[in-house]
Amino acid sequence: MFVCKRTRDLLKMARYKQTSFPEDDASSVGGIHLNEGTGSTGLHIRYHTARATINWRTRSKVEEGLLIVTLILSVIISALLIVIITSKSDKSGCILHIEPHIKANEVPCLNEHCIFAANEILRSIDRRIDPCDDFYAYACNNWIRNNPIPEGKSTWGTFGKLEQMNQLIIRNILEKPLKEYKSEAEKKAKIYYESCLDKEEEMEKLGAKPMVDLLWKIGGWNVTKSGFNIEKWNLAHTLKILQNKYNFNCLFAWAVGEDDKNSSRHAIQIDQGGLTLPTPDYYNNKTEIHRRVLDGYIEYMTKVCVLLGAVESDARRQMEAVIAFESKLANISMPLEERRNEEAMYHPMNLVDLEKIAPFLNWTEHFGDAMLLVNRRITQDEIVIVYAPDFLKKLSAIIIEMEKTIEGKITLNNYLVWQAVRTLTSCLSKPFRDAYKSVRKALMGSDGGEEIWRYCVADTNNVIGFAVGAIFVRQAFHGGSKPEAEQMINEIREAFKENLHNLTWMDRGTRERAIDKANAITDMIGFPDYILNPKELDKKYEDLKIVPNKYFENNIQVAMYNLRTNLEKLDQPVNKTHWGMTPQMVNAYYTPTKNQIVFPAGILQSPFYDTNNPKSLNFGAMGVVMGHELTHAFDDQGREYDKFGNIHRWWDNKSIERFNEKTECIERQYGNYKMNGRTLNGKQTLGENIADNGGLKAAYHAFLKSEATKDADILKLPGLNLTHKQLFFVSFAQVWCSSTTNETSILQMEKDAHAPSPYRVIGTLSNTFEFADAFNCKANSKMNQNKKCVVW
Repeated sequence: MFVCKRTRDLLKMARYKQTSFPEDDASSVGGIHLNEGTGSTGLHIRYHTARATINWRTRSKVEEGLLIVTLILSVIISALLIVIITSKSDKSGCILHIEPHIKANEVPCLNEHCIFAANEILRSIDRRIDPCDDFYAYACNNWIRNNPIPEGKSTWGTFGKLEQMNQLIIRNILEKPLKEYKSEAEKKAKIYYESCLDKEEEMEKLGAKPMVDLLWKIGGWNVTKSGFNIEKWNLAHTLKILQNKYNFNCLFAWAVGEDDKNSSRHAIQIDQGGLTLPTPDYYNNKTEIHRRVLDGYIEYMTKVCVLLGAVESDARRQMEAVIAFESKLANISMPLEERRNEEAMYHPMNLVDLEKIAPFLNWTEHFGDAMLLVNRRITQDEIVIVYAPDFLKKLSAIIIEMEKTIEGKITLNNYLVWQAVRTLTSCLSKPFRDAYKSVRKALMGSDGGEEIWRYCVADTNNVIGFAVGAIFVRQAFHGGSKPEAEQMINEIREAFKENLHNLTWMDRGTRERAIDKANAITDMIGFPDYILNPKELDKKYEDLKIVPNKYFENNIQVAMYNLRTNLEKLDQPVNKTHWGMTPQMVNAYYTPTKNQIVFPAGILQSPFYDTNNPKSLNFGAMGVVMGHELTHAFDDQGREYDKFGNIHRWWDNKSIERFNEKTECIERQYGNYKMNGRTLNGKQTLGENIADNGGLKAAYHAFLKSEATKDADILKLPGLNLTHKQLFFVSFAQVWCSSTTNETSILQMEKDAHAPSPYRVIGTLSNTFEFADAFNCKANSKMNQNKKCVVW
């Protein structure tokens, strides 16, 4: 869950959904953003279905009252029976503690919130499993049995279920008449949503025409009869059209973002990029799954070419050459685990020096052309931040060699245009969208196929998310959650700071500066205030052109709008209160250059957070999310940034050495875990594992110090012979209950900065002394290993 939003990760500024293949997205609360065809934002409520919601609304008030009474009485009776049964026998395999202030014969909490909370936990835990043996299985086995992966999905868990509930809320509003909207921006969201829904009819009529028309505009494609002329072709000219006009991602990634060493200013940032498949491994045929994906990819490319008028045999030959070129890019790309040293990745240089490193392109001219959109002049003295100079140097050598032959030039253009074509296939007729299913099946174990309205809600969120967020907040977010969430964050921050005094490996000066940084972390909760002001919201989207029934054209306009909006930031000061995530997202993030943590309204809901729940459940779920994001400020990457969000050496060298020793333990621990016959990458997941471990510890100690304010905080939950200390850990673990296809599991292990869900629970808790004490786990049991890795 919970990911740092790092400046480099925002280089993929193109709005395009890139539905063909998953893209990096560092705004995630958890896990990789695997593309389910919806733009889904999380992995992962244990709640009412849409059908139940609709049926409920059809009942009369009398019926509703009778049903409530009947439901509560039946649940109370069931709960009391469970209490009687479980008091006689407990099969959990460990001794369960009773808090000193709770009498053995005391009646449990029987209000409706306690009953429902207990019911959800009972439906998830597996009493046959010893919690000291495998706590993930203990907490989640029955959840997994009761929640099979839905048709069309490749992964399913708590996050996804809550997101689907949010989608239903948004759908109900987006389908209301235009007159009920409070701003023009919200009306644009509705129009875009309807253009997406209409694609089933409009796009079928148009077929390939929108893409064919675009091919003529961008200079044609050798694969089809669309105006390509090799005698007039020029790489720099084609790149200007594709990147600087239409905002397609190809060859390399670039955007305007915050300067890591001077976070108050923006700078042009350049990084490696250009791959279509998720990781370089997919081009190297390392495993059977990699081979199936690569075979599916060539089939997909060929089908799309034929749909655009190509001859199949010729299209296959030319697309195989494109794959061979992408394989070269894969071979010169730096693996994710080798890109964790932020300071080592940071290379400021002027454009003259960049042209010496990578002379395949006149960089001053290229960026100057882009900046014409915002009337900004670029000179050779412009300082840019390069994160992958070695990649650009090798890329330049490859391109210069290919430009020596006609066949090489044709392949380069075919590759560039393919990036535009595959990006927009989801905006075309059904045959284009179906062409992707086979490769998606190979890549993720599912060929998609969810309801069209869900796809369109998620897509509208991606396109005009803050307008949708205004709709969502008015409908679903309860303001009372905000002050209580702020109090919880402050309590967790205090617990984190207090623990710093217990760390013998950190010198006094570094500790004091770390406390200063923790105090300086700003938190933003719920939503940005401006979205509820129609004038301010309209101003944000005033340059975005959305028209009815033109889904393909709307996507073009969105990409161009996002490019222009990004470029406008170059000479603007950094807005430290800017939201990088929309309010409806079931997610959270930390931004090191802003030293800021953000918790959108979308995640401040049950099962993560409910003001009526016992604090043990709230701190175990949402509290750990908060602690996780806060700890990101002190993980192996976040610790390089000071309290102002600038990279520099603010730690004592001895403390750095000892910190690295501690993190090496974490890296080795997670690197020894295996799943589906594969070893996890402990280095790639290091930052998230540090945040998981530190966040859990801070949240737990904050919970212990929090004041009990209601019966639910004191009395046991019905049917659960668990103390509130134990409930904290159960609540934490059940956040990660999920199911995933084998293919998606492998993709996650290769691409994701997070460990798979089971090991986010097992790895973290096995390092936690407090967990072992709460469940009375014997020394050196599986969940209480003698060797523990502790950083914070």
